[in-house]
Amino acid sequence: MTASALVAERAAMVSAAIDGAFDTLLAVPDDARAALYDAMRHAAIGGGKRLRPLLVRAACDLFNISPDSALRAGLAVECIHVYSLVHDDLPAMDDDDMRRGKPTVHKAFDEAAAILAGDCLQSFAFGILADEQTHPDPFVRVELVKALALASGAAGMAGGQAMDLAAENSRFDLATVTRLQSLKTGALIGFCVDAAAIMARIPPEGRTGLHGYARDIGLAFQIADDLIDVEGDAAAAGKALGKDAAAGKETFVSLLGAERAREQALLLVDQAKAHLHGFDARADLLRAIADYIVERDR
Repeated sequence: MTASALVAERAAMVSAAIDGAFDTLLAVPDDARAALYDAMRHAAIGGGKRLRPLLVRAACDLFNISPDSALRAGLAVECIHVYSLVHDDLPAMDDDDMRRGKPTVHKAFDEAAAILAGDCLQSFAFGILADEQTHPDPFVRVELVKALALASGAAGMAGGQAMDLAAENSRFDLATVTRLQSLKTGALIGFCVDAAAIMARIPPEGRTGLHGYARDIGLAFQIADDLIDVEGDAAAAGKALGKDAAAGKETFVSLLGAERAREQALLLVDQAKAHLHGFDARADLLRAIADYIVERDR
């Protein structure tokens, strides 16, 4: 099976499982909260690459973590990712009308619904990780909660988004853009592989290769996104393109040029796969994901 076929097959399985889990988690109550749940379902169910839950599943393959535990950890990180998209799309931030090929939550509902939907998805993430169904060891669950909190807060995703907003009124060099994207995109990707190691009780010193893999594919992912923003098709991407250039933001493509950026992404993918040298065929899906990241069109 080719790398792209392997990713497509496993991504379809993970996407179906995540959609099913969201359908259960976000069952609409018969009370005044119904519109809130409808907004969350609009954001969370259907569409999206489900890359983060797929990464969790692929990393869990390395350590024989149960599929149920992998699904729950993947669901938690997807809750954070979806909440971040809902809030990033708001007029106060990126002001987007389309996401995953359909109207953004504040367009389909209203801004208050979008804010509350994001808030609730964030809280769901930590409730999922704290539940004993995710892992029987309470110390493991605490470490998972702490790791996701760090990856999603000011030292991670939200901090990167703050830098991204500041980029509209600043001139960022390559090192600053790299730092921005390591936080905004890379931190959650790092959690995805770290979650598997945490559930397998791998000590921090034994996670170096996985951290290197996550760092490199996180940057490669963002370079690919920047290339799609410049060269891609909006219909395939399911969102508006060209917004970074219109906002005057520096990106990997604006700083390096398209060809050099593409070369750098390929180099990062090679480096990422090299970090997995200590693993056997169990890491094949992680290797295939690294290749997919620079081949995708959305």
